[in-house]
Amino acid sequence: MGPISAIPPMFQAYGLKPADGVGAADAMSGVQGLSPLKSPSETNPAQPAGESFANVLGRLVGEVNARQNVATDAVAALQSGQNTSLHQAVIAMEEANISFQLMVEVRNKLLDSYQELMRMQI
Repeated sequence: MGPISAIPPMFQAYGLKPADGVGAADAMSGVQGLSPLKSPSETNPAQPAGESFANVLGRLVGEVNARQNVATDAVAALQSGQNTSLHQAVIAMEEANISFQLMVEVRNKLLDSYQELMRMQI
């Protein structure tokens, strides 16, 4: 038994029949329905491309702000003597800290990219 034969065949899961040979061409002989790639000019430019970059960044800042607010509320509840676990307050603070660090790193990468574009000569 070779190492390849130890892998269970998954052809049936995709509606393919097992090939007699071991080559990739034999294994792919049952694949049908693949269409060729379209060039960018053939795609429909009227389709929405999803969220804009500004919306993604705005959502990121909003999420970081929400985590900061949750951490602030957890610390305030802990300080006021409410029934709040110290562990939950520390976890909320760490989540806020990590999300803030991620946002700062994204900002740094964006600034580096912008500065690199400004250094390019036309």
